[in-house]
Amino acid sequence: RSGWRQSSGGNDALRPDERSDQLSLQGTGSRPRLILGSGSPRRLEILAQLGVTPDEIRPPDVDETPLPGEPPRSYCQRVTLDKTRAVPRDRGEIVLVADTTVALGRRIFGKPADKGEAAEFLTKLSGRRHKVITSVTVAADDGMRSRSVESIVKIKRISDAELNGYLDTDDWKGKAGAYAIQGPAGALIPWISGSYTAIMGLPAHETAMLLSAAGYPLFGAGR
Repeated sequence: RSGWRQSSGGNDALRPDERSDQLSLQGTGSRPRLILGSGSPRRLEILAQLGVTPDEIRPPDVDETPLPGEPPRSYCQRVTLDKTRAVPRDRGEIVLVADTTVALGRRIFGKPADKGEAAEFLTKLSGRRHKVITSVTVAADDGMRSRSVESIVKIKRISDAELNGYLDTDDWKGKAGAYAIQGPAGALIPWISGSYTAIMGLPAHETAMLLSAAGYPLFGAGR
């Protein structure tokens, strides 16, 4: 995709300046206003781990339907950029948006419409490894910076009793792939490779790098 530049470690980058791996821990003056373009409590939790509290939450409303034949990674990147553009941003504000995609091969598993579809998703993922892709975009006055992080998750062979018991928790609702690793489904996941926070929905390291590069100091600096 035009504008996305491949970087090491399976991540993508889109930014107006050269990438720097140096995380700025100090700042001067007050922090810019940070707008979180997501209603996800999991992303709020991860931001809190970084010492970040958004000044406002503005969840965007965009069509998340995959295009015909669209690869999962391209889909995740496109939806994240679409969400970013849909969030109103005043001059001086920084907008943070993310999207998480669960994929088995080229098939994208979105948020299940009902219990039956959740059961279908989990049955297909049972006993197999699948990809979880999370794309993050930070928009500021000087443009947009983006990273994508790809992780691998293995789900154990799920028995009928385990499947029905999990479905009864209702934790599958509103979750891509019908599960959240930090919830009851964690008992069904014996192995991962990649970023735990990215699987949750917001890669902590990459998010910190993007915010710092956009002029939002981390760990309390600049308060």
